[in-house]
Amino acid sequence: MEVLDRIVATCILTLCIGSLHVIALKSQLFSRTARHSGGLPHSTRTPISYETFYFDQRIDHFGFLEDGTFKQRYLVSDRHWQTPGGPILFYTGNEGDIAWFCNNTGFMWEVAEELGAMLVFAEHRYYGESLPFGQDSYSDSKHLNYLTSEQALADFAVLIQTLKSSLPSAQLSPVIAVGGSYGGMLAAWFRMKYPNIVVGALAASAPIWQFPGMVPCGAFYRIVSQDFASSGFNCDVNIRKSWNAINNLSSTASGLAWLSSEFSLCSPLKQQADALSFKSWLQETWVNLAMVDYPYEANFLQPLPPWPIQVVCKSLAFDSAVSDQQLLRGVSMAAKVYYNYTGSSSCLNTSQTATGSLGLMGWFYQACTEMVMPMCTDGVQDMFEPEEWNFQAFSDECFSMFGVRPRADWAGTVYGGKDIASHSNIIFSNGGLDPWSAGGVTQNISDSLVSILIPDGAHHLDLRYSNEHDTPSVRNARQLELMYFKEWIRKAKKTPRTTSRG
Repeated sequence: MEVLDRIVATCILTLCIGSLHVIALKSQLFSRTARHSGGLPHSTRTPISYETFYFDQRIDHFGFLEDGTFKQRYLVSDRHWQTPGGPILFYTGNEGDIAWFCNNTGFMWEVAEELGAMLVFAEHRYYGESLPFGQDSYSDSKHLNYLTSEQALADFAVLIQTLKSSLPSAQLSPVIAVGGSYGGMLAAWFRMKYPNIVVGALAASAPIWQFPGMVPCGAFYRIVSQDFASSGFNCDVNIRKSWNAINNLSSTASGLAWLSSEFSLCSPLKQQADALSFKSWLQETWVNLAMVDYPYEANFLQPLPPWPIQVVCKSLAFDSAVSDQQLLRGVSMAAKVYYNYTGSSSCLNTSQTATGSLGLMGWFYQACTEMVMPMCTDGVQDMFEPEEWNFQAFSDECFSMFGVRPRADWAGTVYGGKDIASHSNIIFSNGGLDPWSAGGVTQNISDSLVSILIPDGAHHLDLRYSNEHDTPSVRNARQLELMYFKEWIRKAKKTPRTTSRG
């Protein structure tokens, strides 16, 4: 796989107001839009409602030369907020449009009434509408220089402090950070870096240890392979065989034409080199399926049936040697479960594997600077072609794209790596089917740094809306999470903080 495809793989980490005290929000710090109703995520029964606001945020929190500001978007719902002092659930935005994550984080909406909580969904800088330099934000590495997790966390801290100081009813409100995937990493790091701002954090499917020297580089793809191995007869075995079959067919013009026709590709394969990107596309398809292997119909990345890997594996259940074409016909049928479950696609686009709501280029840059996540395959313990982790090649690719080189050890330095026992009040939830659990915290570290495992859960399943087809393990996980929330809120109200400290 090309180095750029490794960067793409790390991108898929991967999931509003009533009357919010209008007088306070007329402050010059804020601008606002009209009320919006969010879309109806699958399995919700009533539409969500929020209002969109924009906050004048500093471009650079850690230097003094760049003193410009930008409009950071955030979404708020106070429908169930019990004032004064009701809690605030604060979603730490991911690498994409915040409205998309708002609509896919049903857990927050479902517990808001019981907790009497305000919900705030904050957009991550450089994603969605929160562009520090407008249309020039992605123009070059100079403008991208302020796209870091540290700057984003500082954005969240300043936003919360300003909200609380502007709303008299919120001055004593305990704040809990919530996030999934990269947003979950940010939620955990937010509690670590700003314990004066948030009383606790739920970090769902947060691979905070998917960094050099912390976990084996092959662990991610081993979990993907295990998911397929347990979902159908010979499923992983035949995917492993498919790579050589593609190599064989792509060696001739007629084979390339057959592959293009069989897979209904929008852009036909024209030369043998095209097979590299084709295989990368398939590999990412299997990874995405592992992340969204939910027990009910869902459309988080694509519209999919319940337990989609089981459906995929039905087309790959060959029990004896078959021809390359027979094998790849099964692979084609399997891939179309992911890309054309609804039957509405006339062709498959190999340049797109997931929703357009994720900011791919922004994450490419973050992966090329501080979010360095080594991944490798060996073709033995996993179902993929062998590919070693080559940091130098990765660094060279980053330099050619952005003129920057990654700092492999920086995340471990700034966030503590595995030495986090001194922190408190963080829930790390992980699904056993989710490949990102390889880099997650899957054992209790202390009484207040706790791991919740969901054996049959995929990527941050616990943050999604409840569904009648949810398994007992995810139902239990949500109950535990809510229990911890209540305990943090109770303790925070017993020892209220001063307004100046948020």
